[in-house]
Amino acid sequence: MDLIEWKVRVEVEVKISHIGQVKFAIQSRSHTILCDQPLENGGEDAGMMPTELLLASLGSCAAFYAAQYLKTRNLAHSGVEITANAEKLMQPARYGNFRIHVACPVSLTEEQSQAMLRAVRHCTVHNTLLSTPEIGIEIELAAENVPVH
Repeated sequence: MDLIEWKVRVEVEVKISHIGQVKFAIQSRSHTILCDQPLENGGEDAGMMPTELLLASLGSCAAFYAAQYLKTRNLAHSGVEITANAEKLMQPARYGNFRIHVACPVSLTEEQSQAMLRAVRHCTVHNTLLSTPEIGIEIELAAENVPVH
């Protein structure tokens, strides 16, 4: 019997559309959120900035894993709160020194605390940031509709 190698490719996709000034609509599946800049950056402050969305992704992913840890062990079914922050670094402009603070709604033993820490470290966004991803960029020109790589 031949062994068949199965390669599972899971893709996620969001579509971002410019809707005016520095405001964008971000769509995924049936959900839409706004991304904007504060007034001092020429925006209307109608949504989070891209960097805040990055922290929101990291924090909400960590919250999911923390909540799942508690739920699967019947320790708590709600109440986890996460604070995610980072420092703006320069040359090149980027965010670094990310920190995630997990506020647990129940008391945990040292062993449970360490296990929850391991669970939160399984966060997909966390692991993505730790492993430098490849980012391909292509530009489609309107006149020719020919992708530029």
